[in-house]
Amino acid sequence: MSFSKLGLADPIVKAVAELGYDTPTEIQQQAIPIILSGKDLMAAAQTGTGKTASFVLPLLEKLNTDGELRGRSIRALILAPTRELAVQVENNIVDYAKHLNLSSLVVYGGTDLEPQKQRLLQGVDLLVATPGRLLDLAYQRALFFEDLEFLVLDEADRMLDMGFVDEINKIIDRLPVKRQSLLFSATLTDDVRYLADTVSHNAVEISVSPQNKAAPKIHQWLVTVDKDTKSALLSHLINEQHWDQALIFVEKKHSAAKLVEQLGKRDILADSIHSGRSQAMREQVLSDFKSGKLKYLIATGIAARGIDIDNLSRVVNYDLPYPAEEYIHRIGRTGRAGASGEAISLVSKDDFKNLCAIESLLGHIIQRIEIEGFPVKKTVPISILNYQPKNKR
Repeated sequence: MSFSKLGLADPIVKAVAELGYDTPTEIQQQAIPIILSGKDLMAAAQTGTGKTASFVLPLLEKLNTDGELRGRSIRALILAPTRELAVQVENNIVDYAKHLNLSSLVVYGGTDLEPQKQRLLQGVDLLVATPGRLLDLAYQRALFFEDLEFLVLDEADRMLDMGFVDEINKIIDRLPVKRQSLLFSATLTDDVRYLADTVSHNAVEISVSPQNKAAPKIHQWLVTVDKDTKSALLSHLINEQHWDQALIFVEKKHSAAKLVEQLGKRDILADSIHSGRSQAMREQVLSDFKSGKLKYLIATGIAARGIDIDNLSRVVNYDLPYPAEEYIHRIGRTGRAGASGEAISLVSKDDFKNLCAIESLLGHIIQRIEIEGFPVKKTVPISILNYQPKNKR
């Protein structure tokens, strides 16, 4: 199937072709016709499935009509949990809409409010925003929602995890009742379904790829290690296996800075992104990583949302994520669009229950590899594949 068969106009199909996309992905084949039909949608789609294009392309098709855009009004609102993801989505909009006369803007916190307010004076067809900054602009009457036709909640599960439910409800209260609402989430938990019921009306539900399954071309393996030798083991792997690039996940922002320092002492240049760094610094570090100037990027899971890098060789779970579903999302940063990738986890004894939960979700045991010179004092037990955690940690 081609993009033209999905009911998209020639200028959109041309832009997609120029980006090298020939065949729609599964989520695009399912979601685009539903959105074009005017129905609300709740979709489960993992990272790397072509999710963003599945809602941006039909929105561009529906917005590509003659009509005067009123000042401070918006026609489509896309909410994203992090600044990085918001920027990524707006970059994609610019690419897909290059042959259309449509405007877009991204707004997020940590930057000067005034330029965003000035830009909104002209009105915007598609606005991508983080919840907090959108409310700041609304409170200052820098934008109005009366002309809103479309609402998209991107990565709804992450927005709930980050505690944005109150902000989302305040935004929903301001929106016209008559609108088309689209919700995309890596997982469809009870909380996500409740949110979908709140924002949408008789939404069609679709799920692409079996939930909680990793891409087949990602080679997953782990090394058991004592906590006090983790950074030494990571340095050893980088040097001995000649890693060309790695996105390295830690759980807490102070751990990111500490690991950068520890690698630096072993002559390995790394940098980090996390919520404690300025937006300008985060953008520069991410740009260096995408260009290949920076080979090793350490990131918290939240800060990494929106990192979209073609042909990323590997991801490393320096700390195992919680909940288990986050593991799927993390390793989906590699092995994208059918390419191969590698996912490595460093697992200590304290991680055992979390490891069992991840492997139960995957439906298989992750291969364990021993690294010579790194004996383990605190042995990690053999995994229990059908392990079900009784309590959240």
